[in-house]
Amino acid sequence: MENCEKEIDILIRARYPLIFVSSYEEERFTSYLDKLSKRQNKKFFAWSVTSGMCQYGENTVNESTRDPLSALGYIERQTGPAIFLLQDFHPYLSDPSVVRKLRDLGKNLKSTYETLILLSPVLSVPVELEKDIAIVDFPLPDRRVIGNLLDSIVKTVSTRGGISVDMPGEVKEKLVDAALGLTYNEAENTFARALVTDNALGSRDIERVLAEKKQIIRKSGILDYFHTEEKIANVGGLNNLKKWLEKRSAAFSRKAKDFGLPEPKGILLAGVQGCGKSLTAKAVSNLWQMPLLRFDVGRVFSGIVGSSEENMRKAINTAESIAPVILWIDEIEKSLSGVQSSSFSDAGTSARVFGTFITWLQEKAKPVFVIATANNIRLLPPELLRKGRFDEIFFIDLPSKDERIEIFNIHIKKRNRNPENFDVLSMAGLSENFSGAEIEQSIISALFDAFVENRDLNTEDILRSLKASIPLALTMSESVRDLRQWAETRTIPATIHAGKPASRERKLEF
Repeated sequence: MENCEKEIDILIRARYPLIFVSSYEEERFTSYLDKLSKRQNKKFFAWSVTSGMCQYGENTVNESTRDPLSALGYIERQTGPAIFLLQDFHPYLSDPSVVRKLRDLGKNLKSTYETLILLSPVLSVPVELEKDIAIVDFPLPDRRVIGNLLDSIVKTVSTRGGISVDMPGEVKEKLVDAALGLTYNEAENTFARALVTDNALGSRDIERVLAEKKQIIRKSGILDYFHTEEKIANVGGLNNLKKWLEKRSAAFSRKAKDFGLPEPKGILLAGVQGCGKSLTAKAVSNLWQMPLLRFDVGRVFSGIVGSSEENMRKAINTAESIAPVILWIDEIEKSLSGVQSSSFSDAGTSARVFGTFITWLQEKAKPVFVIATANNIRLLPPELLRKGRFDEIFFIDLPSKDERIEIFNIHIKKRNRNPENFDVLSMAGLSENFSGAEIEQSIISALFDAFVENRDLNTEDILRSLKASIPLALTMSESVRDLRQWAETRTIPATIHAGKPASRERKLEF
């Protein structure tokens, strides 16, 4: 927050005539500009289509400047040091006359002590202005701002009778963390709602704030706040991947940072369909006790939602605002496989969005751990696989016999049965080339058979279900073989079998 305010201050003093600020925080930003203008001894004018151009703080309407061109003409006629704020001006940037007037103003304002700032939640800069305008992101409120807001609300309600406030330091910290990612107004409304629900504010309101936060994040249409109860113990096999994850379970703590450990960036999980990639992503959220956001990259390119580039920026900013967090991108190859032909198919939109994403993967400073999954890794752009984008690329193969035994045990227990009452060894032997998802489906199918016959599940039901199933690995054997060959020298195996070294050896042909 302080860095952003400092940057805007520097841009104004360095005589940048045009600045575009992307933010939903209208009230907070205008309040900051009011303080800045007073500090710099400048007048502060604010414009909106409803009130026209008025000096900030005056409760008046200037009808003659409600038209955007009239407002720009008003700025052009002013003399003396001033800051002009245009609120929600982005719809008018499709008008060639408005764009031309802004370009002319940009040239003229350089020789004055006047600065023009456009504030909008949607970053929309016409190509004609790209070289003339500075872009700044005004971030969502941080812990300090949310904490001060909460203190202010508690101070206000503490003087009223019938209000119970039970908020020791630990509870306050969790309430503040729960509200991260909300705008100032959203956080204020959420705390107020928690108060009026039961005339109290305390530990049980943490879940209420989180529930409100989930709804607000869903409004973006791009990110989903994903609640999961999956545990790492519910993931069969994958001993090498589990070991890697468990080693990094405390990597986001203050102790790890003081020790000199960098925060993990993320992992790419590639492999055969149904072998536990998505399940692992869900389980990591519980293992690390971090929220899980599901990022549907395909929605970024939806014309209904809005600008693709802006949607990507919005998703990244939202994820960073509630960090530390896990960002889960499922089947990433389906969304990014067309990047190479982007210049022909969509005028380069996909390429620009992809460029924004991989640059962020490489340079991100906030603790956002990315878990991407891919079934067909060959479809991914090679830039994404370059070292530095992810910490590691793990390959999840079809489960071995020992892993299949573990998977059968997990799913039998999940259905409230005792695995000791089943011949799991025979099941594991008959299910060669089955994925974990296919093993689960065979148990579900057997459960239906037993339920229809009004009796309990037994080994024969499951064996019969296995015999009737043809695994995907057999129907698509060529694809699975090619995937394994590709992964052999390019990825880390998620499972290390007894007696097999964990290191990989490059294979050369002479």
